[in-house]
Amino acid sequence: MLLQFLDYIGVAVFALTGAIVASRKGLDGLAFLFFATMTGIGGGTLRDLLLGVPVFWTLDDGYLMVCAGMSALMWFAGPLVERLGKPLRWADAIGMAAYCVMGAAKAFAVTQSAMVAILMGTMTATFGGVLRDIVAGEKNSFLKPEIYVSAALAGSALYVGLRMAEMDSWVAAGLAASFALILRGGAIVADWSLPGYKSTVDK
Repeated sequence: MLLQFLDYIGVAVFALTGAIVASRKGLDGLAFLFFATMTGIGGGTLRDLLLGVPVFWTLDDGYLMVCAGMSALMWFAGPLVERLGKPLRWADAIGMAAYCVMGAAKAFAVTQSAMVAILMGTMTATFGGVLRDIVAGEKNSFLKPEIYVSAALAGSALYVGLRMAEMDSWVAAGLAASFALILRGGAIVADWSLPGYKSTVDK
Protein backbone atom coordinates (compact mmCIF):
# COMPACT_ATOMS: atom_id res chain seq x y z
CA MET A 1 0.00 0.00 0.00
CA LEU A 2 2.75 2.45 0.98
CA LEU A 3 4.91 1.62 -2.04
CA GLN A 4 2.05 2.09 -4.48
CA PHE A 5 0.95 5.33 -2.82
CA LEU A 6 4.44 6.83 -3.08
CA ASP A 7 4.84 5.47 -6.60
CA TYR A 8 1.70 7.21 -7.82
CA ILE A 9 2.70 10.50 -6.17
CA GLY A 10 6.17 10.37 -7.69
CA VAL A 11 4.90 9.46 -11.15
CA ALA A 12 2.19 12.13 -11.10
CA VAL A 13 4.41 14.98 -9.99
CA PHE A 14 7.34 14.07 -12.22
CA ALA A 15 4.95 13.68 -15.16
CA LEU A 16 3.71 17.20 -14.44
CA THR A 17 7.28 18.53 -14.57
CA GLY A 18 7.75 16.88 -17.96
CA ALA A 19 4.59 18.52 -19.25
CA ILE A 20 5.72 21.88 -17.85
CA VAL A 21 8.95 21.61 -19.86
CA ALA A 22 6.93 20.78 -22.98
CA SER A 23 4.72 23.82 -22.40
CA ARG A 24 7.71 26.12 -22.06
CA LYS A 25 9.10 24.77 -25.32
CA GLY A 26 5.78 25.47 -27.06
CA LEU A 27 5.42 21.84 -28.14
CA ASP A 28 2.31 19.98 -29.32
CA GLY A 29 0.03 17.64 -27.41
CA LEU A 30 1.93 14.47 -28.30
CA ALA A 31 5.14 16.04 -27.05
CA PHE A 32 3.37 16.91 -23.79
CA LEU A 33 2.44 13.23 -23.43
CA PHE A 34 5.94 12.09 -24.37
CA PHE A 35 7.70 14.34 -21.87
CA ALA A 36 5.19 13.58 -19.12
CA THR A 37 5.50 9.83 -19.58
CA MET A 38 9.27 9.78 -19.99
CA THR A 39 9.78 11.87 -16.86
CA GLY A 40 7.08 10.17 -14.83
CA ILE A 41 8.23 6.59 -15.29
CA GLY A 42 11.93 7.07 -16.11
CA GLY A 43 13.40 6.73 -12.64
CA GLY A 44 11.21 3.83 -11.61
CA THR A 45 11.94 1.99 -14.86
CA LEU A 46 15.69 2.19 -14.29
CA ARG A 47 15.24 1.04 -10.68
CA ASP A 48 13.22 -2.03 -11.62
CA LEU A 49 15.55 -3.00 -14.47
CA LEU A 50 18.57 -2.85 -12.15
CA LEU A 51 16.74 -4.78 -9.42
CA GLY A 52 15.71 -7.45 -11.92
CA VAL A 53 12.01 -7.19 -11.09
CA PRO A 54 9.05 -6.57 -13.44
CA VAL A 55 8.92 -2.93 -14.51
CA PHE A 56 6.14 -1.39 -12.45
CA TRP A 57 4.13 0.29 -15.20
CA THR A 58 3.92 -2.90 -17.27
CA LEU A 59 1.87 -4.44 -14.46
CA ASP A 60 -0.51 -1.53 -13.92
CA ASP A 61 -1.91 0.70 -16.67
CA GLY A 62 -2.81 3.26 -14.02
CA TYR A 63 0.68 4.76 -14.13
CA LEU A 64 0.43 5.50 -17.84
CA MET A 65 -3.03 6.95 -17.30
CA VAL A 66 -1.62 9.24 -14.61
CA CYS A 67 1.04 10.47 -17.04
CA ALA A 68 -1.60 11.10 -19.68
CA GLY A 69 -3.75 12.92 -17.14
CA MET A 70 -0.90 15.17 -16.04
CA SER A 71 -0.06 16.06 -19.64
CA ALA A 72 -3.72 16.93 -20.30
CA LEU A 73 -3.89 18.98 -17.10
CA MET A 74 -0.87 21.01 -18.13
CA TRP A 75 -2.19 21.43 -21.68
CA PHE A 76 -5.44 22.97 -20.47
CA ALA A 77 -4.30 24.61 -17.23
CA GLY A 78 -0.75 25.62 -18.15
CA PRO A 79 -1.14 29.38 -17.60
CA LEU A 80 -2.67 28.79 -14.16
CA VAL A 81 0.14 26.44 -13.14
CA GLU A 82 2.79 28.87 -14.35
CA ARG A 83 1.31 31.65 -12.20
CA LEU A 84 1.96 29.64 -9.04
CA GLY A 85 5.63 30.66 -9.05
CA LYS A 86 8.57 28.35 -9.76
CA PRO A 87 6.16 25.48 -10.54
CA LEU A 88 8.75 23.27 -12.22
CA ARG A 89 11.25 23.41 -9.38
CA TRP A 90 8.66 22.85 -6.65
CA ALA A 91 6.91 20.04 -8.50
CA ASP A 92 10.29 18.45 -9.14
CA ALA A 93 11.14 18.79 -5.43
CA ILE A 94 7.92 17.06 -4.35
CA GLY A 95 8.44 14.27 -6.87
CA MET A 96 12.03 13.82 -5.75
CA ALA A 97 11.01 13.61 -2.08
CA ALA A 98 8.35 10.97 -2.75
CA TYR A 99 10.42 8.97 -5.19
CA CYS A 100 13.62 8.79 -3.13
CA VAL A 101 11.63 7.11 -0.36
CA MET A 102 9.72 4.90 -2.80
CA GLY A 103 12.88 3.76 -4.54
CA ALA A 104 14.67 3.05 -1.27
CA ALA A 105 11.66 1.21 0.14
CA LYS A 106 11.25 -1.06 -2.88
CA ALA A 107 14.96 -1.80 -3.16
CA PHE A 108 15.24 -2.52 0.57
CA ALA A 109 12.27 -4.89 0.39
CA VAL A 110 13.85 -6.74 -2.54
CA THR A 111 17.51 -6.84 -1.49
CA GLN A 112 17.60 -6.14 2.27
CA SER A 113 20.80 -4.18 1.54
CA ALA A 114 21.01 -0.69 3.01
CA MET A 115 23.60 0.52 0.49
CA VAL A 116 21.68 -0.79 -2.51
CA ALA A 117 18.45 0.71 -1.17
CA ILE A 118 20.02 4.15 -0.68
CA LEU A 119 21.57 4.09 -4.16
CA MET A 120 18.33 2.96 -5.79
CA GLY A 121 16.34 5.58 -3.92
CA THR A 122 18.67 8.29 -5.16
CA MET A 123 18.60 7.02 -8.74
CA THR A 124 14.83 6.61 -8.75
CA ALA A 125 14.38 10.20 -7.58
CA THR A 126 16.76 11.82 -10.04
CA PHE A 127 16.94 9.83 -13.28
CA GLY A 128 13.57 10.89 -14.71
CA GLY A 129 14.38 14.56 -14.22
CA VAL A 130 17.86 14.18 -15.66
CA LEU A 131 16.46 12.36 -18.70
CA ARG A 132 13.85 15.10 -19.15
CA ASP A 133 16.47 17.84 -19.07
CA ILE A 134 18.82 16.05 -21.47
CA VAL A 135 16.10 15.48 -24.07
CA ALA A 136 14.84 19.06 -23.65
CA GLY A 137 18.36 20.46 -23.96
CA GLU A 138 18.25 21.97 -20.47
CA LYS A 139 21.05 22.11 -17.90
CA ASN A 140 20.39 19.11 -15.65
CA SER A 141 20.57 18.89 -11.87
CA PHE A 142 23.97 17.18 -11.82
CA LEU A 143 25.55 20.28 -13.36
CA LYS A 144 24.13 22.73 -10.82
CA PRO A 145 25.79 23.51 -7.47
CA GLU A 146 22.49 23.68 -5.56
CA ILE A 147 21.26 20.80 -3.41
CA TYR A 148 19.31 18.24 -5.42
CA VAL A 149 20.93 14.83 -5.70
CA SER A 150 22.22 15.18 -2.14
CA ALA A 151 18.65 15.79 -0.93
CA ALA A 152 17.52 12.55 -2.59
CA LEU A 153 20.49 10.72 -1.08
CA ALA A 154 19.74 12.11 2.38
CA GLY A 155 16.05 11.20 2.17
CA SER A 156 16.84 7.67 1.01
CA ALA A 157 19.43 7.18 3.74
CA LEU A 158 17.11 8.49 6.45
CA TYR A 159 14.31 6.17 5.37
CA VAL A 160 16.58 3.12 5.35
CA GLY A 161 18.06 4.05 8.73
CA LEU A 162 14.65 4.50 10.31
CA ARG A 163 13.38 1.21 8.90
CA MET A 164 16.47 -0.60 10.17
CA ALA A 165 15.61 0.88 13.57
CA GLU A 166 12.20 -0.79 13.11
CA MET A 167 10.19 2.41 12.83
CA ASP A 168 6.74 2.11 11.26
CA SER A 169 7.02 2.32 7.47
CA TRP A 170 4.50 5.17 7.09
CA VAL A 171 6.17 7.26 9.80
CA ALA A 172 9.63 6.59 8.37
CA ALA A 173 8.43 7.48 4.88
CA GLY A 174 6.82 10.71 6.06
CA LEU A 175 9.89 11.83 7.97
CA ALA A 176 12.32 10.93 5.19
CA ALA A 177 10.27 12.54 2.43
CA SER A 178 9.80 15.69 4.53
CA PHE A 179 13.54 15.86 5.21
CA ALA A 180 14.38 15.55 1.51
CA LEU A 181 11.78 18.19 0.63
CA ILE A 182 13.11 20.60 3.27
CA LEU A 183 16.64 20.26 1.91
CA ARG A 184 15.52 20.81 -1.66
CA GLY A 185 13.18 23.61 -0.60
CA GLY A 186 16.10 25.36 1.07
CA ALA A 187 17.99 25.21 -2.22
CA ILE A 188 15.03 26.72 -4.06
CA VAL A 189 14.24 29.45 -1.55
CA ALA A 190 17.61 30.24 0.01
CA ASP A 191 20.08 28.89 -2.58
CA TRP A 192 21.44 26.20 -0.27
CA SER A 193 24.32 24.38 -1.91
CA LEU A 194 27.28 22.19 -1.11
CA PRO A 195 30.81 23.52 -1.65
CA GLY A 196 32.10 22.80 -5.13
CA TYR A 197 35.53 21.51 -6.02
CA LYS A 198 38.03 24.24 -6.86
CA SER A 199 40.16 23.00 -9.72
CA THR A 200 43.76 24.19 -9.92
CA VAL A 201 44.12 23.10 -13.55
CA ASP A 202 44.21 25.90 -16.10
CA LYS A 203 41.16 25.89 -18.35
